[in-house]
Amino acid sequence: MRADSPTILFDGVCNLCHWLVQFIIERDPTARFQFASLQSEAGRQLLPAGLNADAQNLDTVVLVENGRVYTHSTAVLRILRQLAGPWRWLSVGIVLPAFLRDAAYRLVARNRYRWFGKQESCWLPTPELQARFLR
Repeated sequence: MRADSPTILFDGVCNLCHWLVQFIIERDPTARFQFASLQSEAGRQLLPAGLNADAQNLDTVVLVENGRVYTHSTAVLRILRQLAGPWRWLSVGIVLPAFLRDAAYRLVARNRYRWFGKQESCWLPTPELQARFLR
């Protein structure tokens, strides 16, 4: 994994977040993205200061790319733009005002445990995928 690879920080106990990570991995044939759960040491270190002091309660996927940090719907749309297949076309949603996109994002984020469930501990990647996950 290259040091300049975009890194996705995600909630390691959220079932929806696990699904998103699996979705990205399956559509990222060049293994461009690397991942870290917000509960991991690497995730806590990569979480930008001021974003949220409590990584356990962060309600957004975070994309760290080229020294910049993206959150909420902007992070997801930037990730989609880089995936293989038709998913990249969904990134045109970036033209919608951020306050509208983020309102929908926050609605799902606020209810993600209720709608999709929560695990007791962070998901562990398979041995083949471990190189893409920071610890």
